[in-house]
Parts: sequence; structure tokens; C-alpha cells
Amino acid sequence: MYINSEKKQELFSKHGFAKKKTDTGSPESQIALFTHRISHLTAHLKDQKKDFSTQQGLLKLVGKRKKLLNYLQTTNIERYRAVLADLDLRK
Repeated sequence: MYINSEKKQELFSKHGFAKKKTDTGSPESQIALFTHRISHLTAHLKDQKKDFSTQQGLLKLVGKRKKLLNYLQTTNIERYRAVLADLDLRK
């Protein structure tokens, strides 16, 4: 597996809304996890150009992340801007 539980806990504690290790359901922590997975899949697809199932999974992850970002933008704009700045995302 490309990501172990220690790395997940580090992502959740760093990017979670409540800044707790157990905060796995907040939009910020989910966006951070999706961003990590997207970067991993993008690196994989640079080597394996014809892996279409991975490409489809990547597009689904990007869509999920976009939906979470839209949700966060409509509910709390300050948290949305903090996530964009923290993860170096552009929108």
C-alpha cells in the first residue's frame, strides 16, 4: 500500500478542522487525503500512460475533491481559503 496508517494520521492531524488525530471526517482532512492520493496517482500515470482504470479512478477522486471544496466554500469561506493556501491548490 502506498500510504500507511501513520501517514494518514499525520495528514489528519495536520489538516483536520479540530486539529485532532481522530478528526477523519472533516472536509479539510478528506481534501488533504484526496490530494495526497491524486498526487500519487498522477505520478503513477506519468510512467504508465495506458493504465485507463487508474485514469478513471483519478478523475473520480478529482470530482470528489471538487465537490468537497464546493461544499466548504458555501458553508465556511475562511476554512475554504485556509485549505487552498495550506495544500497549494488553485481554484
